[in-house]
Amino acid sequence: MASAAAAQVQSTPASAPQLQRGIVKTVLSGCAVIVRGQPRGGPPPERQINLSNIRAGALARRAIQGQPDTKDTPDEPWAFQAREFLRKKVIGKEVCFTVENKTPQGREYGIVFLGKDTTGENIAESLVAEGLAAVRREGIRGNNPDQVRLCDLEDQAKAAKKGQWSEGGGAHTIRDLKYTIENPRNFVDSLHQKPVNAIIEHVRDGSMLRALLLPDYYLVTVMLSGIKCPTFKREADGSETPEPFAAEAKFFTESRLLQRDVQIILESCPNQIILGTILHPNGNITELLLKEGFARCVDWSMAVYTQGAEKLRAAERSAKERKVRIWKDYVAPTANLDQKDRQFVAKVMQVMNADAIVVKLNSGEHKTIHLSSIRPPRLEGEEKNKDKDKRFRPLYDIPYMFEAREFLRKKLIGKKVNVTVDYIRAATSAMETGGVPAFPERTCATVTIGGINIAEALVSKGLATVIRYRQDDDQRSSHYDELLAAEARAIKNGKGLHSKKEVPIHRVADISGETQKAKQFLPFLQRAGRSEAVVEYVFSGSRLKLYMPKETCLITFLLAGIECPRGSRNMPGGMQVAEPYSEEATIFTKELVLQREVEVEVESMDKAGNFIGWLHIEGVNLSVALVENALSKVHFTAERSSYYKSLLSVEETARQRKEKLWANYEEKPKEEVAQLTEQKERVAKYKAVYVTEITDGLHFYAQDVETGTKLESLMESMRGEIAAQPPVEGSYAPRRGDFCIAKFADGEWYRARVEKVESPAKVHVFYIDYGNREILSSTRLAALPPAFSTRTLPPQATEYTFAFIQVPQDEDARADAVDSVVRDIQNKQCLLNVEYSGAVCPHVTLQFADSKDDVGLGLVKEGLVMVDVRKEKHLQKMVTEYLNGQESAKSARLNIWRYGDFRDDDAVEFGYRR
Repeated sequence: MASAAAAQVQSTPASAPQLQRGIVKTVLSGCAVIVRGQPRGGPPPERQINLSNIRAGALARRAIQGQPDTKDTPDEPWAFQAREFLRKKVIGKEVCFTVENKTPQGREYGIVFLGKDTTGENIAESLVAEGLAAVRREGIRGNNPDQVRLCDLEDQAKAAKKGQWSEGGGAHTIRDLKYTIENPRNFVDSLHQKPVNAIIEHVRDGSMLRALLLPDYYLVTVMLSGIKCPTFKREADGSETPEPFAAEAKFFTESRLLQRDVQIILESCPNQIILGTILHPNGNITELLLKEGFARCVDWSMAVYTQGAEKLRAAERSAKERKVRIWKDYVAPTANLDQKDRQFVAKVMQVMNADAIVVKLNSGEHKTIHLSSIRPPRLEGEEKNKDKDKRFRPLYDIPYMFEAREFLRKKLIGKKVNVTVDYIRAATSAMETGGVPAFPERTCATVTIGGINIAEALVSKGLATVIRYRQDDDQRSSHYDELLAAEARAIKNGKGLHSKKEVPIHRVADISGETQKAKQFLPFLQRAGRSEAVVEYVFSGSRLKLYMPKETCLITFLLAGIECPRGSRNMPGGMQVAEPYSEEATIFTKELVLQREVEVEVESMDKAGNFIGWLHIEGVNLSVALVENALSKVHFTAERSSYYKSLLSVEETARQRKEKLWANYEEKPKEEVAQLTEQKERVAKYKAVYVTEITDGLHFYAQDVETGTKLESLMESMRGEIAAQPPVEGSYAPRRGDFCIAKFADGEWYRARVEKVESPAKVHVFYIDYGNREILSSTRLAALPPAFSTRTLPPQATEYTFAFIQVPQDEDARADAVDSVVRDIQNKQCLLNVEYSGAVCPHVTLQFADSKDDVGLGLVKEGLVMVDVRKEKHLQKMVTEYLNGQESAKSARLNIWRYGDFRDDDAVEFGYRR
């Protein structure tokens, strides 16, 4: 290497020695050093300089492999002391040198001075003065003052009996270097991870070094724990090809550690490879390599790193964020996600599996979250082929699956958790997976509750295992090391999947739809009164599947005393269309009881073997709750129940509110009936409005154009007053129903009403002049100045919905209709006419201001909505026009009619036809 490097640095003839500078990289012996230049875009050139006119003892050498005649040789007397004297004096320091002679073989001899010029210490003279080198007197010339001075210094050292001239010849200084350790693992264990003094003798690559352990002179190869640098791959012809940044990583380590005094903690010895951490007064090289992008973390050796694996992950994370060196093309797994989508708080609604949950976001959206980097219990090997004829139920038939699900259910269901998205696993098709069923896109995240990582808790109990990744696979948990440590503890303690005990067996009888079994079981449940159960599944608002833990059976349970809207279902005659509010009833029941522990009272059973009765959760009767929320009506069979009065009472209240199922319920006075019969023609009084907000249910908010100038004037005056006297942040305590002012995202203040107060950080507000809603911190709210109250100017945003229109229940179809309306009318001026009143808001027709085209009729003609047929005589002309538009859309099979008229169904039976 020295000869190759020497070719990179020009040398002048010995007759005219030129002063050159460099930094000492290595001290080969007491009379030879390797000097390198300054790095410029890569590792610098190097050259070996032998000190002229002196000789120091030879260091120990190892026998050449493949040559049995050669033997290991120990140090010559005082050789190691000479090397150490020179190493401590010059290693890593700047020197200047002149080359006096160059042999035909390319070996260079010269004089080396410590420092930038020849006024510095002459290294050869210092060695001779300490008796650590002898002068080569055979080549001495009397007229050379430098050589004469060397001879004088040697004579003085001899007279003083220094170094090798001391009495006894220095035999006691001979170092017998230990090249091999018979049992490396025992040797590492014997040190008990205590720091050992050492000298770094060689750097193979950035993370692989050879160290001389002191004071016993063991020469060992050490791999840095927890990391791996790019290496030099040896080709078949013996040459080495560096991986990208391998040379730079090697130089980074060499320039800081080679032949430096360090301390090494030998941490482990798997497969005869010694893993360790090198400590230097200036820092930890392991963390520096990661931080500068010269290395990546390695999972298999990370666990033994005694300084804390999180420090390494943090250093690697820093390099990734800065995209340095090996991470120059790095793209974070969540780089395409907004901050609000990367980290959020949500409520757990369902435990899907031992590694997946369904959460409800603040927006009301439900989202499936998979726990990062863990694998739920599964069948292995021969177990997969057992009981092929038996109906396979993973929850009960896979060992520890039930225990894992129960752990998550009891810990999380109905609770708020913190979700940090780690990566999005892309969807896989059957072709990509070699015929294996495709997986949809998965959002994988770390879920915590009360500071506890749920995945880590699951793994530590032996109820899940940790996925092993390829080293270059960055899609993993942000707490992957903690997961590995938890799994190691579970294995050590023999917990769950790692236990050697018998696997727990769950013999659960499913008597859903088994009429004979249900008949036998019915008297027992009737006598039991209230029985404990867990809601396993919700088919509809009033139909559930329950697990009875004491009886270890599954039953289908129907809520008694109510008539709940039926959902869509496949029937022999075709698809049965869902009744209005069936989906809302199902969601209500799911959010209240799914996977919760409940109590049931069984009264009877139907012909299909389904049990009928009452379900209670935390003192709430589910039947009563559905009726109270206008999602069910009281059935006549409730008359013989003790809950009949409660049902009638809440039904009457819901009927008065005219919500949902009771939206069209009206007790019409006789005068109004007479007036309606007399009114033969529809009255059209269109007024100009400005549409400001459109909801997901196709309701919209509009401002009256006539009062628009008043609102502008009020807002201008209010903001002027606020600017003159800014509200004190945090002084306002919001209460539900209060009118206040709220600072919107644009930094301006608007009038608002408080709808709900979850916490000081989460206050739900409704902007009364625009119709939009937002969740804000109380620090962005303030009291509404009296001069700008609703008495001065009423709320300007009025809620309306489209007349003669029935919004699709299907979420995607409804979203298409909403998108169309948003595109056409939001933030635009239109013409509005009230057609008839509704339970929540007036039903209106809306026209475009320029073309006078009916917006609602346009939605019908595009096949985005259905027609809500009204029976009032004066509206029949409009209804007919809408129905004609609907028939046109059906004939063209537009949007919701693409598969024909899905509403045609004459099936009247409840339940699946057998």
